[in-house]
Amino acid sequence: MPRITTWNVNGIRNPFGYQPWREKRTFEAMFDILEADIVIFQETKIQRKDLKDDMVLIPGWDVYFSLPKYKKGYSGVVIYTRNATCCPIRAEEGIFGVLCPPDSSTRFRDLPKEQQIGGYPTAEQLSSDIDEATLDSEGRCVILEFPAFVLIGTYSPANRDESRQEFRLGYLSALDARVRNLVAAGKQVILTGDLNVSRSEIDTINLSEQLRKEDMTMDDWMAIPSRRLFNQLLFEGQVHGDRDPGREQPVLWDICRCFHPDRKGMFTCWDTKRNTRPANNGARIDYLLCSAGIKDWFIDSNIQEGLHGSDHCPVYGTLGDTVKVGGQDVHTLDLLNPQGMVEGGKRLREWSPKDLLPMSAKLIPEFDRRRSIRDMFMKKPAAKAPERKTFLESPDTLAESKAEPESASAPNHETLSARSDQGVALAEPSGPKNSESKPLPLYSPTKEAARPQTSRPPTKRAAPTTQLSKKASKKSKTNDSQSAAKGTAGSMAQSTLVGFFKPKQPARDVTPAAVSSAEPPSPYQQTAASNESQRNMVKASAGQEGSAEV
Repeated sequence: MPRITTWNVNGIRNPFGYQPWREKRTFEAMFDILEADIVIFQETKIQRKDLKDDMVLIPGWDVYFSLPKYKKGYSGVVIYTRNATCCPIRAEEGIFGVLCPPDSSTRFRDLPKEQQIGGYPTAEQLSSDIDEATLDSEGRCVILEFPAFVLIGTYSPANRDESRQEFRLGYLSALDARVRNLVAAGKQVILTGDLNVSRSEIDTINLSEQLRKEDMTMDDWMAIPSRRLFNQLLFEGQVHGDRDPGREQPVLWDICRCFHPDRKGMFTCWDTKRNTRPANNGARIDYLLCSAGIKDWFIDSNIQEGLHGSDHCPVYGTLGDTVKVGGQDVHTLDLLNPQGMVEGGKRLREWSPKDLLPMSAKLIPEFDRRRSIRDMFMKKPAAKAPERKTFLESPDTLAESKAEPESASAPNHETLSARSDQGVALAEPSGPKNSESKPLPLYSPTKEAARPQTSRPPTKRAAPTTQLSKKASKKSKTNDSQSAAKGTAGSMAQSTLVGFFKPKQPARDVTPAAVSSAEPPSPYQQTAASNESQRNMVKASAGQEGSAEV
């Protein structure tokens, strides 16, 4: 059952400071918790340069931003769509259609008819002297069209002071005109977002006390221009006096109120400075509205006041799996995707990057390049997953791990899995270690073999001091210890590398019979004896030189 969720997040990363969002701190996890298929955020409060990969390149989601053109850290609307559920066929930014698609100088309203969403306000419908480009410059609206309906995600200006009153009414008038024009053109409309206006007395806490303080009557409060305009848009809206020209008929239903007509305290916004949320002293200014033709498509709608992360709470509406169209049951997924993608509720083809619209943030150059690279690498783990599983469960691998000595720490499955991201070959052990291996000594067998094989003692330069005898004595002791070590090392004293890596011979029999029948010394033993003879002669020579100096 597709779900649409709207939420003023008061900063796109703001929810990550609260539970349950702080656990994973990803938008993908957030959308799963919301159980939403279309998510509309207001007050993203970022600029174009602040967009990051985790906001745009969310696996399985497409995204459409409207950001302020001039003000920094202000306003901003974004719509996320789950690719497995829906795929828009057109996308625009702004209410008036005077902005241009990315990398284009043609306004949305000047595009060919088949590329327009339509319903653009006319000059006669506008009640403000503020020009259209200015009203659309603050990043307040994203519009997506699906085969079934046009979705408008908006953040209406707040009533902060009188200086913004004209801007606020100008924006609301244009929004009213756009919705009415779309409905008049035969299109169904869903309007969602923070409209910054309470509909009636039941949608505001302690209204009577507020009116008493401001010396106002209920009629005065309902006649406030923004509230009067809003109620003229709604079925069952309370309109005091005659309706305005061009607004004779309501066109939208308040879906959440339809499911909870008499519920009090159904507030969506609270004053965080005064900490009024625990006492539920707030107002309802976030809505999900729809045109009459699709009112019955919704099977549920509610607020989610238990989800924190902003001074507002999410509001959602859920569509049925099947809906009535022309008296026939039609799968909702058929109406949320382009023709040929889903039929009879069954997917005929998967969503692909070819379905991206020009407004998609994934086509912003820097994200488009990284998206292509990420998509290329994201396909590989799925193909390698069976190999990693086979590697971990391979009997040969288990045998190798058992063959390792206890002193060596065998890699566990978690380590192997982490390494497998760099390639299975990197995770494979190189073979069982030899528990008898020792560090090589400071001398090298090849250097020993390079020494001259002669019985004549080497010529030495006479030392000028009496310290030579001490050095010679120390050297003799060192040579003696090395000779003893070499005698026990056996093959370590060989003159060549031939046979160096052969396994050690078993211990020799030292009985008299074995000694008498012993074979003649091997070349390796002869070499060791020759080396020992050379060292003895060096010692003798050193002793004589030392005695002469003394």
